[in-house]
Amino acid sequence: MRGPKLLTYLINSAAVLAAVRAHVGTAPGKTPQFQALPSLREQAELVDGWTEERKALIPGLLRKYGVDAWLMSQREYAEDTVFWALKEATQFSARRRTTHLFLANPAEGAPSSYSWIENTDVVWEDLRRILATQKPHSIALNTHSEIAFSGGLHAGEFDAVIRGVGEEWKDKFVLEPMLGVEVVATMVKSRLPWYRKMMETAWAIIEEGFSEKIIVPGKSTSWDVEWWMRERIQSLNYTTWFQPSVFILTTEGFPAADDPSAAMDDPRAPDHPIEYGDLIHTDFGVSALGLNTDTQHIGYVLYPGETEADVPEGFVEGLKKVNQLQDIVTSNMKIGMTGNEILKVVREQMLSEGIEGKIYCHATGEWGHSAGTVIGMTNLQDKVPVLGDLPLLKNTYYSIELYAEHFVPERNKTIVFPQEEDVYWDESTNSWQWVYGRQEELLLIRTPAKAKASAEAPSEL
Repeated sequence: MRGPKLLTYLINSAAVLAAVRAHVGTAPGKTPQFQALPSLREQAELVDGWTEERKALIPGLLRKYGVDAWLMSQREYAEDTVFWALKEATQFSARRRTTHLFLANPAEGAPSSYSWIENTDVVWEDLRRILATQKPHSIALNTHSEIAFSGGLHAGEFDAVIRGVGEEWKDKFVLEPMLGVEVVATMVKSRLPWYRKMMETAWAIIEEGFSEKIIVPGKSTSWDVEWWMRERIQSLNYTTWFQPSVFILTTEGFPAADDPSAAMDDPRAPDHPIEYGDLIHTDFGVSALGLNTDTQHIGYVLYPGETEADVPEGFVEGLKKVNQLQDIVTSNMKIGMTGNEILKVVREQMLSEGIEGKIYCHATGEWGHSAGTVIGMTNLQDKVPVLGDLPLLKNTYYSIELYAEHFVPERNKTIVFPQEEDVYWDESTNSWQWVYGRQEELLLIRTPAKAKASAEAPSEL
């Protein structure tokens, strides 16, 4: 390539690079970078340290809920949900019969916890002896019919427990759902620095994916970007807990708004080309170190030669409105209130401030949709049975997941503006704080002004 064509290409390339440098990301002052994970051995040491901190809290939780003992038992590949929060990093499943017993107030200098990996009756003999010595008045089992984190004891294993410990202990068995919920929900403080790094990495992947480096308007499709995100996660030695989704909000709409009955777990967007003028959205998360993130951001595809000044004001105002809704939610998330109580207060404030939208916030961290109360669901905006009646716990992570509707004059239509950002409970301020930040500026996909002379296209999918 020589002469005028080369000159045109260099000028256009310089314009793109200058624009990229000028763009500081989705929030003022935020330029997210990819955060490398430590070696697998170091990761195991980190995770095991966090697990030991969590296990040390269990006797206190038993006393908090008035339970003397907690018994968990499972077979290989039929694990109790709580098992995954208590296992060692090098355990990939339960083995044989894996059994745990925790005591609130062990007598006679006994330890507060016991564990067995056994395929003989030794486990039951040991348990009967310990129970006879400790004489617990109540023994919690995870048998809840509606809460996954409190209902992980398999039916067959429940029968085995009854046979194993003997009928004399059957009347001592109780259900205390908050035990499993709070053990899984509690995020020890030492996890936060790495969770913040993971969140920064998620932001960095989204910002790279929603850029002219990856998206070529008219050629790249929503599924192209989804699969690029999966590959990018893999290349960084992270993984994920759901398939990334990319929706074109200006043409395809959004399932949570268009179809209240639509399942919003890992929604799959139609595969359409991404065009100039599109408002695009992603639901995205990364997983590592036994932790999971959950983020939704929005981008806008500029027409050739356009800059930030050319973004339709209606899109800017739509993002501001959903930021306002985020503030309403976090300010009303009071520790001890149930999710349904929070939802009611939030919906009333939305109405008073003239905001239409939906709230569907959930705990995150240990699982993508983790243990804890839920604040609305896409199809349940008045109250959520069972899960919505749980109290909001401190020292947890939450995904502030929601959307606001906004009429965009430039398109003469109402468009949904979804956002999702993770928060943590800050003990020092007694408030919820963003783990890394929140989106306050649209991500912009830029294209240099089209020149009369043809130029090479930027790298594409």
